[in-house]
Amino acid sequence: MKTMLIALIMLTASSAQAAVSVIDDSGKRVVLARPAQRVISMAPHVTELVFAAGGGARIVGAMNYSDYPFEARMIPLIGSNSQIDLERVIALKPDLLIVWQSGNTARQIAQLQSLGIPVFHSEPRSLDMVESSLQRFGRLLGTEKTAGAAAARFRAKVNDLRTRYGSRSPVTVFYQAWDNPLYTLNGDQIASDAIRLCRGKNIFAELKTIAPQVSVEAVLQRDPEAIVGGKVFAPEDRGLTVWAPYKGMKAVRRNNLFTLDDELITRPGPRVVDGAAKLCARLDEARARR
Repeated sequence: MKTMLIALIMLTASSAQAAVSVIDDSGKRVVLARPAQRVISMAPHVTELVFAAGGGARIVGAMNYSDYPFEARMIPLIGSNSQIDLERVIALKPDLLIVWQSGNTARQIAQLQSLGIPVFHSEPRSLDMVESSLQRFGRLLGTEKTAGAAAARFRAKVNDLRTRYGSRSPVTVFYQAWDNPLYTLNGDQIASDAIRLCRGKNIFAELKTIAPQVSVEAVLQRDPEAIVGGKVFAPEDRGLTVWAPYKGMKAVRRNNLFTLDDELITRPGPRVVDGAAKLCARLDEARARR
């Protein structure tokens, strides 16, 4: 009887240790009976975070553009931001789905939730949330040691930038997400948090939509000191050359038109701090040209 009681206590303790529970970015609690072994990533930033947290080998399916690290390109695709192959999702037998509310449609998320598989909503909108995501993914995957080390490295880089640039004078910034039509990012997108870290001020931070369309006239009226945009991928993309005719604009007059790898600055994964470092350096160039 005593032996059976001890065995029952040990089994109960083991089960308690195996179960994991975290709060996702929508504020909902996600509970797994044991650390996830088969994960489907529904966004490129999620793929990067899971790899950094030590769970890359457990990703059995991913969305298009999951291209970093290099090993991520070998993961079978289960769809794109416009369509998901639900049959393939089911066939892969995942025990955790990680979705992105800003990138996956409400219909897609509802379809996935209907499968009865645990769903984690990932929506990092700040550098602090990237660090928190690494730690929470570590708990979900049972890779806390690797994830904790990655979070600590990330935090150290952020703190270094905050120390280095925190007392710099502000620089007004227009972030150009696309040129035709002209789109920008508001204060809730992680690129804005990187701008703030560098002591920049997003001139459209107050807009309600995360990626709002704006007019050339609105940008000219706010007359930013620097304009930051992503890489040009096709001949028809004008990129920052769209501003060349506006010689009186402060950013044009001072040659403060900066092109950055937009994946580093807008994708809310571990590399965003490296994009922030490049951005901070560019804004220092703008300060030097006053």
